[in-house]
Amino acid sequence: MRISLALTMWAAWVVLACSAPTVRAHDIPAEVVVQAFVRPVGERLQFLVRVPLKAMREVDYPKRGPGYLDLARASAALEQAAALWITDNVQVYEDDRRVEAGALVQARVSLESDKSFGSFETALAHLSGPRLPVSTDIYWDQALLDVLLEYPIASDRSQFSIQPRLERLGLKTVTVLRFVLPDGAVRAFEYHGDAGRVVLDPRWHQAGLRFLKSGFLHILSGIDHLLFLLCLVIPFRRFLPLVAIVTAFTVAHSITLIAAALGFGPDALWFPPLIETLVATSILYMALENIVSVRLARRWILAFAFGLVHGFAFAFDLRQTLQFAGDHLVTALLAFNVGVELGQIVVLLLLVPLLTELFRVVPERIATIIASAFIAHTAWHWLLERGEKLARFPWTMPDAAALATLTRWLMVIVALGGLVWLAGVVREHRAHRKAQTLDRRSAS
Repeated sequence: MRISLALTMWAAWVVLACSAPTVRAHDIPAEVVVQAFVRPVGERLQFLVRVPLKAMREVDYPKRGPGYLDLARASAALEQAAALWITDNVQVYEDDRRVEAGALVQARVSLESDKSFGSFETALAHLSGPRLPVSTDIYWDQALLDVLLEYPIASDRSQFSIQPRLERLGLKTVTVLRFVLPDGAVRAFEYHGDAGRVVLDPRWHQAGLRFLKSGFLHILSGIDHLLFLLCLVIPFRRFLPLVAIVTAFTVAHSITLIAAALGFGPDALWFPPLIETLVATSILYMALENIVSVRLARRWILAFAFGLVHGFAFAFDLRQTLQFAGDHLVTALLAFNVGVELGQIVVLLLLVPLLTELFRVVPERIATIIASAFIAHTAWHWLLERGEKLARFPWTMPDAAALATLTRWLMVIVALGGLVWLAGVVREHRAHRKAQTLDRRSAS
């Protein structure tokens, strides 16, 4: 009796669990594009935004027929969706002071074919014009929701920033945000996910601080660059001899980073995977050199050569965020470089004492071989994976523009190689003269 009762209760639980409503992954749209405008005018800031209605979940939209949105009864649901997904999430700041919540002026449905959000003027005119007829047959998950919010501000000449926090609308959310300045100029932003607080017209120091932080975090989160630094540190374990090597690496990647960010690098589709493959190659080579034989006197030359490659990799990661620099592109690039260097210094300050303590426990040569072997193993797998991606691109004869760009870069590389060789000769000559002077003094 007890067994049959337990089986009955278990079967009932299974039925309830299977029949209970669940939130499935496909309920969240795979990709959502949000279009938005921000314009300060007088003592109010207007925020226009267009979002696919299917991305605004947890709202019961009235329907009719085979799933058409019932426009005659949809006003309350649309206002609820606008409040839940937009008004409650969008934060506006005026001169670093958060503005009170925006007032909902309009919330209306548009067809997917509507093109009014091509400019601020047409979008505002669309929201101020007549609504769709209530007899329009439009499926609820094919509709667009257009919203106009207004925020009270002190002056349209203040400095504004915004944190939309709309990334939860889809698994992948792309936001196209355009800021209309009082003089009519438009500053456009396009980003994926959460870009944090976006300063719409940044001052030079704001752009500098943002990219200083970005460079610092980038070097700490980039595992390939960290492994390259580890390869540089393993044979030395003393901070002072590393200065020349790290400086050579810094100067080299600064050259290619700034040049590529300013548009002087190749723009072919195969170039980024080529650089990623070369980055893996640089790590593998340095690790193998640590295992076989380390030529410490020439290590700074290798650091410079591979730094040119790593600079392009930095530029690829920086390309999408340079739009937040405003008119201060050079300041942002320099600040990013400084952030990278600060990150490298922090890494060196941590690695040098850790390796020193490690080599007190494990014999230096054995520890060097083991650590470098692990790095080489990782770099080898990266090289295979990235090389496979590179091989997918068809190799065709470059056009005249690509050949001109390639020629200029070859000239730059040859010139830099000559300078590096000359610096090495001068350094060896000075070291030789210093050794001769010491021999003379000891002989006398």
